[in-house]
Amino acid sequence: MSSFGIPNVAPALEATLVAQMAQVEALLLSHTRSHYPFVDETAHHLVAAAGKRLRPLLTLLTAQFGDPTGQAVITAAVACEITHIATLYHDDVMDVAPLRRGVESANLRWGNTIAILTGDFLFAKSSDLLADLGPEAVRLQARTFERLVIGQIMETQGPKPGQDPLDYYLKVVADKTGSLIAASARYGAMVSGAPVEIMDTVTKFGEKIGVAFQLADDVIDIASESTQSGKRPGADLREGVPTLVTLNVMKSKDSADRELQQLLSAPIEDEATVQEVLTALRNHPALGESREQLHQVARQARLALGPLPISDATGALMSLCDAVIDRSA
Repeated sequence: MSSFGIPNVAPALEATLVAQMAQVEALLLSHTRSHYPFVDETAHHLVAAAGKRLRPLLTLLTAQFGDPTGQAVITAAVACEITHIATLYHDDVMDVAPLRRGVESANLRWGNTIAILTGDFLFAKSSDLLADLGPEAVRLQARTFERLVIGQIMETQGPKPGQDPLDYYLKVVADKTGSLIAASARYGAMVSGAPVEIMDTVTKFGEKIGVAFQLADDVIDIASESTQSGKRPGADLREGVPTLVTLNVMKSKDSADRELQQLLSAPIEDEATVQEVLTALRNHPALGESREQLHQVARQARLALGPLPISDATGALMSLCDAVIDRSA
């Protein structure tokens, strides 16, 4: 297993990625600084809490299909991670989340207004970086940000009567999560000068693996007894947020599921009830069904890589598909 949780990464590629990720971390810390001490504190609250760094890692990996040595690759990788961190501040406000990346959420610590404004500050810092990479990079961020916002609005609004809730949810996930991961993959190919065919291929892969990552988190939120996803198990149940597992339960026609469906139709505030529902879901066929749906999306991501040349970078992207599945095992 590599330093990044991806199995079977070629040693030379891993050494390159480790060195580049150190540059990413340094620029991430320096570029999110503020001359105003309080903003500096709030902005670094989640930056310092680290995370998977999936988005910058994808940028570094896809840059291997062009010239991966330029500073533009590091800049793009950092811009993607800053954008992601900014969305977390906003997400936690909307979800009233108490915990993020294993630490107290910014909205709980400083209130919603400060959390929202900190997210806005970080979006500005990301845009500042991308401005150095040219109009195409800025346009990609703008269109990605549009999808992020639309996905959040769709999630807030919910499906209309007659719409399939699961199909609707997968579209939300593609916009809210898949879009930025797809952009992260595209940035690496773009700024390294890779051919347009490579850019299009890794973009399709990025969206699929992004959706798979979220579906894996959905499974982990139910199946795990630890804070593996950075949140307490059952966090989505407490917030009343539909996820892959709960949507599979809700579509059940089995009368034995009626009581569980009733509980899942609203946020669950009583902690004892949360634990009871978690136990029920861990023993429900919907969990296995959700794992199979995750495996299917991960397989689609792997198939999307077909046009790429055989290389260590392609092998690492293939292994990333396995890593996503292994997270939810």
